[in-house]
Amino acid sequence: MSPTLSAIFFTLVPLTTAVVVLDRRPAVLIPEQPLTTPSPTLQNDVTRTIHSRRDILDDIKGDVNGILSDLGSAIPSYVASGVPNFFQDFPVGGDAQRSLGISDEQVDALPTSVLNIPGYANWTDQGWNLRFHGNVYKQPPTSEEKLNDLADIFLIDTSIEELDPEQQIQARNLTASIFVLQQSNENVTFNLKPASTAGASGEPGGGGAVTPNGGDQEVKLPYSTTTQGDFDAFVQIESDGLADGNKTSDIQRLNVYAVGSNIGNATAYLVPPTGLSIISDIDDILRITKIYQPKEGLLNSFARPFVPWENMPEIYANWSRSIPDFHFHYLTTTPEQITRNYMDFIYKTYPGGSFDTRPLNFSDVSATLSIRKFLLDKVFETYPKRKFIMMADTSNSDVMKAYPQMTKDFPGQVQCILLRNTSATDEGNRFPYDTSGFKDLDKNTYMFFKVPVGLDDLKGLDIQNGQCVNTTVPQNLTFSWQGLPFGLSKDSAAPRYPMATFWMGVLVVGLATAFL
Repeated sequence: MSPTLSAIFFTLVPLTTAVVVLDRRPAVLIPEQPLTTPSPTLQNDVTRTIHSRRDILDDIKGDVNGILSDLGSAIPSYVASGVPNFFQDFPVGGDAQRSLGISDEQVDALPTSVLNIPGYANWTDQGWNLRFHGNVYKQPPTSEEKLNDLADIFLIDTSIEELDPEQQIQARNLTASIFVLQQSNENVTFNLKPASTAGASGEPGGGGAVTPNGGDQEVKLPYSTTTQGDFDAFVQIESDGLADGNKTSDIQRLNVYAVGSNIGNATAYLVPPTGLSIISDIDDILRITKIYQPKEGLLNSFARPFVPWENMPEIYANWSRSIPDFHFHYLTTTPEQITRNYMDFIYKTYPGGSFDTRPLNFSDVSATLSIRKFLLDKVFETYPKRKFIMMADTSNSDVMKAYPQMTKDFPGQVQCILLRNTSATDEGNRFPYDTSGFKDLDKNTYMFFKVPVGLDDLKGLDIQNGQCVNTTVPQNLTFSWQGLPFGLSKDSAAPRYPMATFWMGVLVVGLATAFL
């Protein structure tokens, strides 16, 4: 049985007083609201290795307040963050154990698994410092019938029984990855070995890096996992057989194996201090997601195979082949529990590269709104001499704020900002976007592109040498809210309707379309 939409109310009253109440909680499971807990992190000091813990939420408190005040409370959090609303408030801690009815004795008997997220290393005076990050958990045995019940929680206007067999399998697998038992106070050890291949650029090795002549070693993290099973630290590794970062421009690739876990494997990238990197969002730029259409977005993420958007794989493969030592870093604010599908998709479709995802302790709305800027800052601070290409789309309000802000916070490091104009290329996207952050930027450093067949907007750009704009692509920026209903801009709409009014109106229209 599909989840009950217990209430969607909106009345024929002025939009300033319209009310929308959405309750999709089924009777079979009501997870507790996850708590935001501390996670290990470290200052991105490029001259030494740091092993201390810090509460990363303290680091971003100012960013949270700024983003929330600028976006306004009327904007749906999943639009602001780029994370679909059905991927919020996952069970954590003891929630999943209670939901599945598993005893402590049964949990103790389960094997431990590791979600090992592809990391990156920077070169310092002390050598290579490699970032290890991910989560330690146990996968409880769950019957197919129980997984079907749990999967139905996330499905809109359908049930798992109505999906085709392959989609059912994917839905069950994703559900199983959500209802895991995070393991606190676990010590994690990794084996490092040269990696011969990772990614799919059409080049030998998958593109984005080379195989080093050495690097075999064992690394034990200097502290145990947090309450929610997370680990995140830069650790100095031995340079035996690895090229020094100050003597090579090559990006070196290492396999990282979690000891004691047969699925805790990843690839790490040793990135020299200088050169060019791309930081790329994934949803609605590298794959078709449609987070702005809840039903479609859920099916595209939960049940359907991941599908590349247009021929972006060709664009990225061309850049990997033509730009020497080009580092690919993929950043998604999707919760880490469900990112195995993302990593699998990227490595089968795009050049190999490092990853960032949203850790479990970024679980409330405020933290969700600030995680992208926090992760961007971490990368930029780790590589203060590298230049960056930044790729995303306009459907995420946090992107529209964070990307131009990076040019101000890190002068000279942002080489190009390339944004798909989602509302101009998908009529299903009814949410406006704010271009005010680009007002004072050099117009030659950013481009909002539409996508005709062949991605002609991006083909031919010499991003390596700073060509960020295809002059045949009209920009038409108003440096305010764009994509508003009826073709209005913020300035033209202001005398009659404040911005919160438009957001509420758009939300009503979107919900009516999605659920009725």
